[in-house]
Amino acid sequence: MGRMSRRGFAAAAAVGLSGLATAGLAVAAEVSGGGGPDAPGRRARTGALRGMWLATVANRDWPSKPGLSAAQQRTELLAHLDTAVRRRLNAVIFQVRPTADALWPSPYEPWAQCLTGVQGRAPGWDPLGTAVKEAHARGLELHAWFNPYRVANHTDPAKLVASHPARRHPDWVVPYGGKLYYNPGLPEVRAFVQDAMLDAVRKYAVDAVHWDDYFYPYPVAGQVFDDDAAYAAHGGPFPDRAAWRRDNIDRLVLETAARIRRIRPGTKFGISPFGVWRNAVTDPLGSDTRAGVQTYDDLHADTRKWVREHWIDYICPQLYWNIGFTAADYAKLIPWWAQVAHGSGTELYVGEALYKAGDPAQPAAWQDPAELSRHLTLARRHPQVRGHVFFSAKEVAADRIGAMARVVADHYQQPAKPSR
Repeated sequence: MGRMSRRGFAAAAAVGLSGLATAGLAVAAEVSGGGGPDAPGRRARTGALRGMWLATVANRDWPSKPGLSAAQQRTELLAHLDTAVRRRLNAVIFQVRPTADALWPSPYEPWAQCLTGVQGRAPGWDPLGTAVKEAHARGLELHAWFNPYRVANHTDPAKLVASHPARRHPDWVVPYGGKLYYNPGLPEVRAFVQDAMLDAVRKYAVDAVHWDDYFYPYPVAGQVFDDDAAYAAHGGPFPDRAAWRRDNIDRLVLETAARIRRIRPGTKFGISPFGVWRNAVTDPLGSDTRAGVQTYDDLHADTRKWVREHWIDYICPQLYWNIGFTAADYAKLIPWWAQVAHGSGTELYVGEALYKAGDPAQPAAWQDPAELSRHLTLARRHPQVRGHVFFSAKEVAADRIGAMARVVADHYQQPAKPSR
């Protein structure tokens, strides 16, 4: 999730940038067999989730710039946690694997470039370990946010540290749209990225594993994601490439869910996808939207199935549009997602575009400090909505036009109860 790549992209995708079942998966029964919300390893909710994303890719929220001292980085990190408490939140979703690198001492991947400015250089402290300890001391959940397949926000492998797995395994990597990605169609890649992410789950008492909206990359006009060799090797049983790609992502989700339960029972697994699964004109099960991107078709992520079959503990769709937005109306997407979540055992949180509030480039609705508060009021009509997450920490603190303060005043009058 870069400056444009996740959040700014949402508006562009909505206005128009250019399911195969996996019953045979060996881990499916282990993941979905528990069924309801009271299954072993799941804890009853005591309050709604009130969260914020804390993005590290390209130093979006933290650290404020690369190369700060360990003490300065720590001070800034604790300030973000204190802001979450002051805003009466109860969860921080902390990006700990922004570009196939790590914010903890990992045996799989190098230290993240956002810390020191040099990928692979140790920062002199343990950001993830500190974040878990200090969040819990403040009564906050700490969700560890990983991006499974993004390797770099450029296409030059030589810019990666020499020990980077993408340089040791160049056949794993696909350049596309000005970025480097691991190829989701390779079983060895799927195994490696799970190992890399789950190392953090083994080492730290994180409350959740969290993924954002990057699976197969967002479509780029005139470019092709070159996975021909992987498809030739592994795509034989599938009717077409799209079905094979969706199966690759389904396997990643199912396998990761099963491994989380084995490694640290009770740790949640949540995903925050782009907010439109499919438009109703494409599929009668889809939403009353006209989005230019559909996760099922373009990112090969069957997010609706993951909820309905209870493969994940929570879904947090990025509903980054205002009430009344023509292509993707917040007021139409909330009831659609509520219906998808109903009876599934998968909790529904809503991703909120705080970053748009007061941005002069955004439509008039986003110049009104009450727009986000109206979102929460509307969502209250749907009991399936169990919380909201705000993008992102920098805006939670700065609150350009007072939209976050309005949310707190209208909806968070009391300190947050634990959400688990």
